[in-house]
Amino acid sequence: MELLRIIFLTILMFFVIVTVHEWGHYYFAKRAGILVREFAIGFGPKLFSYRRDETQFTLRLLPFGGYARMAGEDPELIQIQVGQTVALRLEGQEVRKIYLDRLDNRKNVIRGEIVEVDLEDRLAIVLDVDGEIVNYKVHPRAMMVAKGKETQIAPLDRQFASKTVGQRALSIFAGPLMNFILAFVLFALHTQMAGIPLDEPEHLEIGDVIEKMPASEAGLQRGDIIETINGVPVGTDAEKLIETIGASKDVPMNWTVRRGDDIIPITVTPRTMENQEGGKVGTTIVTYFETRSASFGETFTVAGKDMVNTTKMIFIGFQQLIQKFSMDDLGGPVRTFEVTGQIAKQGIVKLTYWAAILSLYLGIFNLLPIPALDGSRLIFLAVEAIRGKPVDPNREGMVHFVGFAMLFLLMIAVTYNDILRLING
Repeated sequence: MELLRIIFLTILMFFVIVTVHEWGHYYFAKRAGILVREFAIGFGPKLFSYRRDETQFTLRLLPFGGYARMAGEDPELIQIQVGQTVALRLEGQEVRKIYLDRLDNRKNVIRGEIVEVDLEDRLAIVLDVDGEIVNYKVHPRAMMVAKGKETQIAPLDRQFASKTVGQRALSIFAGPLMNFILAFVLFALHTQMAGIPLDEPEHLEIGDVIEKMPASEAGLQRGDIIETINGVPVGTDAEKLIETIGASKDVPMNWTVRRGDDIIPITVTPRTMENQEGGKVGTTIVTYFETRSASFGETFTVAGKDMVNTTKMIFIGFQQLIQKFSMDDLGGPVRTFEVTGQIAKQGIVKLTYWAAILSLYLGIFNLLPIPALDGSRLIFLAVEAIRGKPVDPNREGMVHFVGFAMLFLLMIAVTYNDILRLING
């Protein structure tokens, strides 16, 4: 039952973070009058789908992200050509459905050969019906039907490219913006749940314990409160404790820890970890503070500080990754799910803080000037604003396609790396 709870919380967290991001794109695109064809969470085959108003909402198999597909961003999948035979269904004086296949099975329709078609500007179809040329007006929300699937037409004023630079930029930036807002809300919620630490720490305790390391082998557990080492009270100086452990390589240390109401003696022998110097025991040391409830003002102040500090840490991580790139330093969806599951075991308070970090990270990462990401698309819009005319759509599309392909290959590589890491322990 506990495992099911952790899996549910992990999936729910990713669902909320991705949904909020895509909802930002969707909402501001709709406000600008852009036709949003699909609002998808995940990629790959559909698991669930329903249609509301003009948009198809889908849940897909691979939980690697999502998208809000806007009319005009990509070439339309269905094209009608002059000379093609179609069937039209009228309501009043306007065409509401254009059938492209199974024409003989369609009832209450007008069949004919396309003489002229304009579904973007004039919204008109000229049809040759048994030798008679007839002009039909098309409804702005008419549907094209092929292979049992309905696709709404997209007049120019409903397409992404027809909107102002500002409207398009806002619909793109809104995704990361929603992640920033969500991160702030989650940081504030964490502050309310965790409280404000008092000025003086109360004690030091054991955090994460790495398997097959001295701490694990000696029997130390998460939450153990460290009382003494070699008979000397530890106090609350975590740095001094780490220095003491580092200087005790291969030397047995006599610890006493408080676990609940029990005082337990434990012998720990630090040893050197690969590519590191000094003694290590394989655990994190947590400085525990007594807390008090946060006031309304403090909640916002602390959430703001958490936003700033986490943003700095994220950019430091980017800098270190660039300076010393290694595949072992990268983690994909598998690694992220694994870590999230471990944090979910620690309770909803820790998971809330972790969700805030991931939401902030997703917003920042999407604003990086990497082809196929929101940041790259914003750069193309900035270039358009400066030049006074858009970049060739074919060239921009090629840049995004190459960028997406490279990101997809990188995702495969890090996922493979994550799976190997799990297999090898």
